[in-house]
Amino acid sequence: MDRGILERDLELARLAAVAREAADGAGSVALVFGEAGIGKSSLVKALPGVLPGEAPLLVGACDDLTTRRPLGPFRDLVGGVGADLARALTEGGDRHRVYDALRAELRCAPHPVVLVVEDVHWADEASLDALRFLVRRVERLPAVLVLTYRDDELDREHPLRHLLGQVSRAERVHRLPLERLSAAAVHRLSAAGGLDPAQVYEVTSGNPFFVAEVVAAGGTGGVPPTVVDAVLARLGGLDDVTRDALEQLAVVPSAVERPLTDVLLPGGTAVLAAAEQRGLLVVTPQRACFRHELIRRAIADSLPAARRIELNRRVLAALVAAPDSDASRIVHHAAEAGDAGAVAQYGPGAARDASRAGAHREAAAHLRLVLERGELFGPAERAGLLERFAIESYTIADCAAAVRAEREAVALRRSLGDTRALGADLRWLSRIHWWAGDAGQARAAAREAIAVLEGAGDDRLLALALSNTSQLHMLSDRHTQAVAFGERAIELARRAGDVEILAHALNNVGTARWRAGDPLGRAQLEESLKVALGVGEVEHACRAYANIIWSLLENLEYAEADRFLVPAMRLADRAEHLGFLSYFNVELALRRFAAGDWGEAEKYAEFGVHDFAPARCPALTVLGRVRVRRGTDGADELLARAGEIAERSAELQRTAPVAAARAESAWLRGEPDAVVAAAGPVYEEACRLAAVNYRAELGYWLAKAGQSVAADSSGHPYALQAAGAGRAAAHAWQAAGCPYENAAALAESPDPDDKLAALAVLDTLGAGPLARLVRAELRALGLRRIPRGPLAVTRGNPAGLTERQVQVMRLLAQGLTNGEIAERLVVSVRTVDHHVSAVLDKLGVDTRRQAASRAVELGLLPAAEM
Repeated sequence: MDRGILERDLELARLAAVAREAADGAGSVALVFGEAGIGKSSLVKALPGVLPGEAPLLVGACDDLTTRRPLGPFRDLVGGVGADLARALTEGGDRHRVYDALRAELRCAPHPVVLVVEDVHWADEASLDALRFLVRRVERLPAVLVLTYRDDELDREHPLRHLLGQVSRAERVHRLPLERLSAAAVHRLSAAGGLDPAQVYEVTSGNPFFVAEVVAAGGTGGVPPTVVDAVLARLGGLDDVTRDALEQLAVVPSAVERPLTDVLLPGGTAVLAAAEQRGLLVVTPQRACFRHELIRRAIADSLPAARRIELNRRVLAALVAAPDSDASRIVHHAAEAGDAGAVAQYGPGAARDASRAGAHREAAAHLRLVLERGELFGPAERAGLLERFAIESYTIADCAAAVRAEREAVALRRSLGDTRALGADLRWLSRIHWWAGDAGQARAAAREAIAVLEGAGDDRLLALALSNTSQLHMLSDRHTQAVAFGERAIELARRAGDVEILAHALNNVGTARWRAGDPLGRAQLEESLKVALGVGEVEHACRAYANIIWSLLENLEYAEADRFLVPAMRLADRAEHLGFLSYFNVELALRRFAAGDWGEAEKYAEFGVHDFAPARCPALTVLGRVRVRRGTDGADELLARAGEIAERSAELQRTAPVAAARAESAWLRGEPDAVVAAAGPVYEEACRLAAVNYRAELGYWLAKAGQSVAADSSGHPYALQAAGAGRAAAHAWQAAGCPYENAAALAESPDPDDKLAALAVLDTLGAGPLARLVRAELRALGLRRIPRGPLAVTRGNPAGLTERQVQVMRLLAQGLTNGEIAERLVVSVRTVDHHVSAVLDKLGVDTRRQAASRAVELGLLPAAEM
């Protein structure tokens, strides 16, 4: 084995096995990670020797540019992939074409395909989006997606975190953390050169790159224990021409293509021969690159600032003179060279290219660099750049930057007296404030936008402003105002022939009417969906889906919500609209929470906890409520975070669920005063806004705490419970498909049989806190034989059962038929049939009696009841 890949046999064997599985159609993701110099690239280079048959190995790398190259690692594949993918990557501008071509390449090439993307911690946003696309589909492809990255460079806000979170939820994931070399391996590497192995190990701590550099430098004598000094020691003896060439290449944070080396190096690649022989560089007919990024950095970091500036100027001049140079590379070297004029000249175009490719973080970074040279632009041009920067920042959820930029743009437009542009900017400022969770500022900007545009003579811009205000009223449950503003927007949109604004306004009016109880509302909202789908307006279609599903969930029409969730998620997934995809996952989490499938609810809620405020608040609320009902730690912290977001939003759809969760938590702890404190203020707001569902739920908790609440004739199950009609409420919850609520309503009955039936469901769901209260009530009623309840079951239970399968297993152990289990869990008999079959299979038994016995053996059920 090559000495550079000592102690990597296990990792190579795992990757080879993964590739063989992919050849059979079981694609997967492999994560290779560790500190800088740990040998990730060496492992990749060793892969061809272990891959099966003719498996193609495609390798692309991310570069440490100031502003990343959009789709950089995939563009590296050009020349080694099919014509369709090569054209999609080189022509640019249509990321969906790139995605389709990537999928086709992985599907049609000789199997299995191993696609490696190195240094993903430096990936641009467009590349991260492409990787998300592949991660969600790779398990259905004959391919392995290998991602290498430095795990010690990832803080909580690093863009790669979101991708890694998605990878963690994939079906087949292989994690290969690379460890440092052992003392024995360092001994093998250093002994051949007559070096002291103990001293080499002490200096390098077993980092493979450091070991290699110290050995290549001839030892540690006279060399400080830093890689910079080890690398610089290897430059000793090289002539000035070669050293100059190395320093020139070192300021380029990527492979240097042959045309560029020919311009930068007067003697051509021939001057690199000595450096190549010393293992500093890899030179091919197409390009030259340093053998390791740390070598390049060590040389570049050793240069005086004046020398680095001059070398970057040479690269900048060469790139500007060459046709079709990558604009992002031009901007990088312009910034490094301190050439403000070049940044101002090429930055806006680079940002535009990045945005078209979906690399919005890179677009924002380019525009930030440009705006730092704002004195080079006139007020109108600077306002335009600020507007673009605000939108890019909004897109990447950097709300603080978006607000600052849009406010500055508004101030400039105000000083210029440009009424139309000012109104448009105020409308955008309103939207950005709402996205950031600041409802008050959003409404203020919305009001001014309308006031400015009323006399501007632009029906389209005024319609946008009116529809934006309609949306804010709708989200705040001010239905009358939402309809009034929205109908004006609809009229103007029809007059202007603008289908996009029409879909937006119909959405707001329809949602407001539906939530106010007007049966025409749903039809109008579905018309919005139809209009948006008809003209391919994905964002407006997704928003229509989101509001339809949310309204159905609020109305307890869960089966109907299921009908819309599937096409909604399919649309957002296909269009790579990640914001709405996260939101739909949160809505699915709410759906699974209501069904008592809490493990699934947590899984889907996790998709939204790091995203924008409108998704993060309900996601945190679901996670908090699951912990409340299970009695596990951390619920209060999650609900506190959700509450902060909810209060800033000033929207009942956010504040009410948090208040209800806090009230439920307080009730289960036996703290009625805390129930009143949590539910009381929000209940008053729900009554004022005539929000039936939230009024009923919060009123119920107040009634439980001994408070007097107004009679509620809505027929909502919580209203029935508050009025003492527990059995009627239980039937309503059962019809809706909510087993926990059904059990909670039954538990309020004075009949011990009802309480026992409730207890069975609560035990099945793992709802410990409420189950303990019910047991205490049964003991107070004098019952002597009370079911002891199940043992604690973790997700890693010995049988590998899912949470729902554990629930089914407990019920079948009680002797219930599949029909009775279906009724208890409020699911279909067919669903129970599938779960029972899976339980028997995983337990390795043939009968239900054997399943119960096996579950007791594994500790999944108690051996007896008391």
